[in-house]
Amino acid sequence: MKTYQVDENGYYGIFGGAYIPEILYSSVEKLKNAYLEILNEPAFQKEFHDLLHNYAGRPSPLYLARRLSEKYRCKIYLKREDLNHTGSHKINNAIGQILLAKKMGKTRIIAETGAGQHGVASATVCALMNMQCIVYMGATDVERQQLNVRKMKMLGAEVVPVTSGNMTLKDAANEAIRDWCCNPSTTHYIIGSTVGPHPYPDLVARLQSIISKEIMTQLQEKENRNYPDYLLACIGGGSNAAGTIFQYVDDDRVKIILAEAAGHGIDSGLSAATIHLGTVGIIHGSKTLLMQTADGQIEEPYSISAGLDYPGIGPLHANMAKQGRSEVLAITDEEAVAAAMQLTRMEGIIPALESAHALAIFDRKQFRPEDVVVLCLSGRGDKDMDTYIKMEEEKKTIISNRKSI
Repeated sequence: MKTYQVDENGYYGIFGGAYIPEILYSSVEKLKNAYLEILNEPAFQKEFHDLLHNYAGRPSPLYLARRLSEKYRCKIYLKREDLNHTGSHKINNAIGQILLAKKMGKTRIIAETGAGQHGVASATVCALMNMQCIVYMGATDVERQQLNVRKMKMLGAEVVPVTSGNMTLKDAANEAIRDWCCNPSTTHYIIGSTVGPHPYPDLVARLQSIISKEIMTQLQEKENRNYPDYLLACIGGGSNAAGTIFQYVDDDRVKIILAEAAGHGIDSGLSAATIHLGTVGIIHGSKTLLMQTADGQIEEPYSISAGLDYPGIGPLHANMAKQGRSEVLAITDEEAVAAAMQLTRMEGIIPALESAHALAIFDRKQFRPEDVVVLCLSGRGDKDMDTYIKMEEEKKTIISNRKSI
């Protein structure tokens, strides 16, 4: 049977693998050889699920968005990852990886973060487990995500601003890998998405698969069947999307539509639409689709959303898009903000800018009245309030200027 999951060599089709400096070979090999055995241990599973339930607050609700459903003439369910402890899906992976790090005898944790949600989740579990935590964050993101920076510091993490490149997620990951190269024996790198060298894409997807496991159970209760007609999510690196589709990836009854960040537009030069613009290359230890010049230099991405501002994509998503298993739409900043405002006014839920890109799919695609559509609302919008306020003020100024002409 054809599968879109990782093979025994760490590849999804032609994508994946582990392209790493020699100094990290031993650490990555140890992780590769240990992760499945540890994840399947009954003691690990018990502690993991106890923490997901009693600490993170799972299961997250599957909410029928009635007014949104009426407008788009289908049945829309929101998987409420925004209601988890720390405000997003990132806590699922962070809990799993901190337990894995402890089992492997690591004493120091590093992480990269863009929007800050993974940084906050990593700092949170390090506080819980009394472990040292260093979070690398692009200086651009430090400025636009001040609330999350303050949270990380309050939790005891050291936040290191990165000033190379365009000072966003890619650059934060670069610095985290440099740190890992200098401290391979004591350090576990909690990668926040389905990117990086094998086994990280599979490891993160497995830890996030709790999302689709819960969707199966919740749909059975609500719809008397355990699968939707459509699954929707946003993709930057791709962890919330991977968790949302994990149990359904080989189920042809379920259509998958994902939203990546078009920024100011695919052809604007200010975009992070990797599936649309990328070619095969290697970034952060993995062969995947990558925004790059003809001679292989990484092109700087742009998105209003710090969590989607990445020039690559997880190898699982690269393969699924190339094989036609998923449909990927490039959503602009303007479309995402409009979708966020609509959800806020119609359902009383303020979404993260990342999730807003997925919400914008509804204005691009038509669904049938009988379709059951599940959208992963990956995070809440607290961290993005300054951006939302600024965009609304700019919009009002433009309207006011037009009226005065």
